[in-house]
Amino acid sequence: MEYNLLEKTEIWITPIKMKAVNLERCARAAAKVLALNPADVMVTDVLENTMTLDVLVPTVEAENIVGCEEELLEALGAVPGVCITAETRVHSQGILGLIALEKTAGKEMLERSIEMSAEIKERIRRRCLIFSSGSEILAGQIRDTNTPFLIAALRSENYDAHKGPTLEDSKEAIAIAFRNSAEDGYGLLITTGGVGAENKDQTLEALNQVDPNAHMPYILKFQKGSGRHEKEGVRIGVGRLNHTLIVCLPGPHDELQLAWPVLKKGLKDKWGKATMAASLAEKLRQKFLSRNDHHPVGEEAAHHSSAGNRRKESI
Repeated sequence: MEYNLLEKTEIWITPIKMKAVNLERCARAAAKVLALNPADVMVTDVLENTMTLDVLVPTVEAENIVGCEEELLEALGAVPGVCITAETRVHSQGILGLIALEKTAGKEMLERSIEMSAEIKERIRRRCLIFSSGSEILAGQIRDTNTPFLIAALRSENYDAHKGPTLEDSKEAIAIAFRNSAEDGYGLLITTGGVGAENKDQTLEALNQVDPNAHMPYILKFQKGSGRHEKEGVRIGVGRLNHTLIVCLPGPHDELQLAWPVLKKGLKDKWGKATMAASLAEKLRQKFLSRNDHHPVGEEAAHHSSAGNRRKESI
């Protein structure tokens, strides 16, 4: 469990007696106890009977600092020239103050903290926001059937699912919606629509902005530039923004229904984004394979099929 030090990084050891001490060795000894790299701790001050250490990293692992006062004093006392007395104590502000916590109490506190952290993470993981996209929905020309379907399906799996705003066809606006939702504590974002082959389809471009390592496999490929198709094909996307999983699905409702069992299993089994994306794409390709067995679809397709020509990005 990682703790942010919030810029309170100093540790004072007092009272301490010193004579011809190698301060670099003191820093290395402290770093070893705190499970940090030697360069991550330095002695910044020695004044009368007080030694001041500074931790040079913004975060530490909780289990490496809670209740470790005895080990820290023992390690410093082993450095030639350092004399630790029965009155010597470790003092700090903020998170590093947990070093001086009594060991049994510290262990109990750490266990409670880990349990609470796990509960919070699970609660966040199950908070879901669903976005539809497209000017047709914004204008009220098309009824959004995807969002009610996903809300009901996710809630049946104990997700706290809610409708998000309809996204305009703008990668900048969509990326902002992703970032804001992640900051608001949503662990799952699902979009429907905007993954097609027209220039107006911008959802995956937005996903790439927030996660350059997102997985975006094709479910159908076209002859680029044919008809309305200015991109190579239709893709889906799965990415992450910190602790938030983002899944970008097609708009047609039958494709969403086809994808849902795979998405449900992936969420339950906590698949990584590569496995999730590949599994969803494989399932969605079945729709086009069943319509036309004469033209390839998916990653290796070189041109569009007649089934692909008839496909509409409607919801």
